Amino acid sequence: MTDRSSGLVVAVVDDDQSILRSLEYLLESADYPVRTFASGAALLQSGCLPNIDCLISDIDMPGMDGFELLRVVHAARPELPAILLTAYPETLKRLPLLGETNTRVFTKPFDGKELLRAVSDVL
Repeated sequence: MTDRSSGLVVAVVDDDQSILRSLEYLLESADYPVRTFASGAALLQSGCLPNIDCLISDIDMPGMDGFELLRVVHAARPELPAILLTAYPETLKRLPLLGETNTRVFTKPFDGKELLRAVSDVL
């Protein structure tokens, strides 16, 4: 594998362990260091927010959803690129409430190559 990532860390947040593992394997196959979290709170409590270069988060999670996570993250790191995932396209109606952000959105199921291309583009 070629080192296209240059050590850029991608954080993945999803409450579905199978999606979390799949995204971890996909990103690692493209040589991205990955940190995974089962919730937004787990990411925030980890203290690693200053050390990540891209955030990928599910929107539809119990407790703190992806929109709330993104608001908190962008309050601390407004320049951090983010990719949101959802299995429920109707939730995207809430996207304009985020204001201007460097955010891309994918609906599940998504094409892995397209997601990797998006990560590469934002990094």
